[in-house]
Amino acid sequence: MANIEIGDLVIRKSHGGDIVFKVTDIYHDACGHSYTVLKGMHLRLLADAPIDDLERVDAENLRNEIVRMEGMHNESLKRVMMRRSQERELLELNRSESSKKYDFFDLPGRVLHIDGDEEYLRMCLKTYNQLNIEAVGRCIEESKQADVVIALIDEFRPDILVLTGHDALIGNGKKNFKDMNNYRNSRYYVEAVKKARIFEPARDDLVIFAGACQSYFEAILNAGANFASSPTRIFIHAYDPVFIAEKVAFTPINKTVDVGAAISASVTGIEGVGGLETRGKFRLGLPKTPYK
Repeated sequence: MANIEIGDLVIRKSHGGDIVFKVTDIYHDACGHSYTVLKGMHLRLLADAPIDDLERVDAENLRNEIVRMEGMHNESLKRVMMRRSQERELLELNRSESSKKYDFFDLPGRVLHIDGDEEYLRMCLKTYNQLNIEAVGRCIEESKQADVVIALIDEFRPDILVLTGHDALIGNGKKNFKDMNNYRNSRYYVEAVKKARIFEPARDDLVIFAGACQSYFEAILNAGANFASSPTRIFIHAYDPVFIAEKVAFTPINKTVDVGAAISASVTGIEGVGGLETRGKFRLGLPKTPYK
C-alpha cells in the first residue's frame, strides 16, 4: 500500500497527474481495500481514488503548480483593475460640466460568500479585499447551506450571494447529465438557491452565483440563480465565483452586466461558468467626506 497520509498533496497516476489534490480522508471498503477522499488544490472538485493510485507531489512540481496558479490569479486581478480604470475614465468623460466640480465616492455591491471549503473561503475573501469589495464569508458544508442561507441573508443583507464549495459528476461513469443523482452536491446548491429566492425572489435585487466543479448548471439556473457552473461539466477554479461577483459589484445599477465580459473575467471562462442578464450593483455617492 502506498505510504499516503491525510494532508498529503498528491496526483492520480491513472489520470496522468493532471490535478494536484489534498488527501482529506482515508477509508477502507468491505474487502479491506484502501481509498482516499481528495480535494482539488485549486479546483472545486472532490474525488475518490484508490490509495495505490496516488503519488505524492514532489517539491519541484508543487512549486511549479503554485507559480502557475498564482500567475493566473494575478493576471486576472490585473485585467480587472485595467478594466475599472478604463471604465472610470469613460465615466469622467461623460459627466456633465456641473458635476465635475464634485468628488464622488464609490459604493460597489456587497457580497455574502457561503463556501463548503474553509481554505477556499480564505483565498476568496483575500481576493475580495484585493478587489476592494466588502465581503462576509461563512464556511458551511454544502449539505447544510440551505438550512442557514435565509438567516445569513437576513443578517448581512448582501447585494450578491455566492454559494459554492465542491461538486463532481458521480454515478459509476454514467453520462446522464439530467439526473440529479449523478452529481455529488448539485442538489444542495439547488436547494439553497430556492431558499434564497423565498427571501428575495427578484434576480436583480439579490444576485446569486452557485455551483462548483461539474455542477448541474441548468438546474441551478432554473432554481433562481443568476450565474452558475458548469455548462460543459468541466472543473472550475476556486476564484471563478469571485471574479463573477466582482463584475456584478462594479457594474452600475442603471446598466445590465455584460454577461460575456463577466464570464470572460473568470479563470475558466465560458465552459466553466455561465449566466443570465442581470443589473449591476455599483452606485456613485455624493459627497465624499474626509471621515472614511
